[in-house]
Amino acid sequence: MPESSVTLEIARPLAPIDQLRLPPELDGSHGSNRAQAGSTVIAAQNDLQAIAVWLARFADTKTTFDNYRKEAERLLLWAVVQQGKPLSSITHEDLLAYQRFIADPQPAIRWVFPGGRKPGRNDPSWRPFAGPLSSSSQRQSMVILNVMFSWLVNAGYLAGNPLALSRQRARKAKPRITRFLETELWQEVRATIEAMPRETDRERVHYFRVRWLFSLFYACGVRISEVIGNTMGGFFCRRDKEGEERWWLEITGKGDKTRIIPATNELMVELARYRRENGLSVFPDPSEETPLLLPIGGKHRPLTRAAVHAIVKEVFRRTAGRYRQQGDGGQHRADRLEQASAHWLRHTAGSHMADQSMDLRHVRDNLGHESLSTTSGYLHTADDARHRETEEKHRIGW
Repeated sequence: MPESSVTLEIARPLAPIDQLRLPPELDGSHGSNRAQAGSTVIAAQNDLQAIAVWLARFADTKTTFDNYRKEAERLLLWAVVQQGKPLSSITHEDLLAYQRFIADPQPAIRWVFPGGRKPGRNDPSWRPFAGPLSSSSQRQSMVILNVMFSWLVNAGYLAGNPLALSRQRARKAKPRITRFLETELWQEVRATIEAMPRETDRERVHYFRVRWLFSLFYACGVRISEVIGNTMGGFFCRRDKEGEERWWLEITGKGDKTRIIPATNELMVELARYRRENGLSVFPDPSEETPLLLPIGGKHRPLTRAAVHAIVKEVFRRTAGRYRQQGDGGQHRADRLEQASAHWLRHTAGSHMADQSMDLRHVRDNLGHESLSTTSGYLHTADDARHRETEEKHRIGW
């Protein structure tokens, strides 16, 4: 079916998957890759319903749900709009074309949202892409789609997985982490935060919020999803074997896995200062539901992922501006900072811990990594020793 004859029953030219109403010839009810009648174990009658059933399995994990929905949404929209066929008619050749498409979604006016802050899903300017996907993002997209197709085959909805023919590449060693801030850049970021205005009450509250956020990222190596998804009730204190009180932060993170992170004396000072500025007691109660990061205005609700990203990016932007004032000597550092994101702070924490010769098992456990190597199942670490070494060797340095 040529693209010009495709008509979607949606309120605007391109819309999120939950707002789509597809005509019968595009909804997949008669897709060429549908399994034989009677073989399915799900009640879905069309592609939108089948995707909804698949996504429902991840409803309790917002980050995973959002990522999986995004990839399914992109492919479905590309199939019906660009190829003029339902998702359940997609072939292996179509997916090869799709891989080329996501490397440069064109026409951009249709597929890429305008520059600036990402619009909400109900915004008329919403688009499926922010721009071309990097090589790693392209691979991640194909991995997620392969998971979806495999599940739909197992559920008896599709006859076969069109991605199953993809060439399986040999496993390569993971590349060295490069997206982190070197010590000098981290020092300049701290200097930018210290120079923030504090004349008005709002400026003061914002300054201490930014300072606390960067302390949390750097001292604990947490993910942005862990900042917005956990509460101050996760802090707890216990005595070590020598009778010394040590604070910890319990975090539920990726894959709903829980870990405890040493809350160093530095971090606890920053927490106490931040809580005091928000009218809270110095230390939180174990059952406290106060989010780790608060909006300005007294409401005790978590910030959105986009809001936290915006705070971090603004600090990086200001620091880059200071470097650009130095002339040519600061251009490279400014460019690097403008590329940085909140996740760079997690990599920065891990890199700086390793630079201080911390036991890599302690770094692994602080960051919540699965393993150091295939032998990691035989490695064990004492929590008290991990706390002691984190306290000694990994400092924020305000």
